[in-house]
Amino acid sequence: MLREKPFRVPETEIQSRIQSLQREMDKAEIPGLLILQRVDLFYFSGTAQNGFLYIPASGEPLLMVKRYFPRARRESALTHVVEISSVKAVPGKIHDLFGHLPSVLGLELDVLPVREFEFYKGLFPAKRIVDASFFILKVRGIKSAWEIEQMEQTAEMSRKTFEHMRAVIRPGLSEMEFAGMFETFARKLGHGGMLMDRSFQSGGAYPWHVLSGKSGGMPGVLDAAASGEGTSAAFPSGAGRKPLASGEPIMVDLGSVLNGYHMDETRMFAIGSMPKEAQKACHAAMEIHDAVLERVKPGVTTGALFQHGLDLAKKRGYEDQYLGPKGYQVRFIGHGIGLELIEPYIIARGKSDVLKPGMTFALEPKIVFKDRYAAGVESVFCVTERGYRLLSKVPLEIFIC
Repeated sequence: MLREKPFRVPETEIQSRIQSLQREMDKAEIPGLLILQRVDLFYFSGTAQNGFLYIPASGEPLLMVKRYFPRARRESALTHVVEISSVKAVPGKIHDLFGHLPSVLGLELDVLPVREFEFYKGLFPAKRIVDASFFILKVRGIKSAWEIEQMEQTAEMSRKTFEHMRAVIRPGLSEMEFAGMFETFARKLGHGGMLMDRSFQSGGAYPWHVLSGKSGGMPGVLDAAASGEGTSAAFPSGAGRKPLASGEPIMVDLGSVLNGYHMDETRMFAIGSMPKEAQKACHAAMEIHDAVLERVKPGVTTGALFQHGLDLAKKRGYEDQYLGPKGYQVRFIGHGIGLELIEPYIIARGKSDVLKPGMTFALEPKIVFKDRYAAGVESVFCVTERGYRLLSKVPLEIFIC
């Protein structure tokens, strides 16, 4: 029996990413950058082991691994990888390799806690510490062909999982039981289980949301879904104890991750049948989804895409329910996605971020009827040289089971 080849980020990918970041560092006059956040570490080094990555404005970076060094050495394509016993050894290792410490040090200040910031400020004699998050996320925002391929593999896993949902859904299952069934199936296909989320407020991102009937009509439900939260008691968690019933709209929002790369997709289900009013709303959401995609091309702003979707929702008579019930509506219909569930940029009201080839987004127009149900869809696409390409492989339809 052949053994599966271990996953490894190609050396060419790592080199290209570092060179892109170094160009940004050079323009911003940041001579050195220390990466601490685990996803950024994986992106620029190829390993997510407990370590610290120092990237100079020119030359090869230095990866310092606290644990587990043998795995980090095996996974990373970097030349300079050393083992350390304490974070306090980091400045010395940098000095040993480069002969000096940077006068200006870049850190990921969008995620670094104040206490940690004060620690690193005391550890390094830099004249200034600056926020390098913008440059890191700018580089990460443009996906390579290799990264798109990884997301497509995740999309195939998601497609199979939605097919499994259609086979096992039945009346009487609680939302949570149903979610547990299809998550178990996805885990067998390689789903990593924990979705990565940069927001410190969310407390982590759940891989599933099952919103059946009135569960989908809760005010704020779209904010909850976007931040990894949902409908259960105490801490919102994506699914509750409500039993699934025949003849009601059921929204399933599934976040998937395989080898670090995410997909975020929503489809509507119904057992036996769905009320005509709900079907009409579902089809309106799909129409908005397709109409927004038709406007996608390099040079278009994210704000223009949002406005086009809003205008169409008003035209179809859903102004008071679009993106949430009146008074609780969110101001976005999509978000960047990749190594984290939610990345820059956001397709939102008034945003002027310009689409570029290689950007990937989850597009999610949804219509919420307060205390009744939600209708919507979500798919992942990438911006191409001339337009867009859907990465999602789940059919865009209502699943009547």
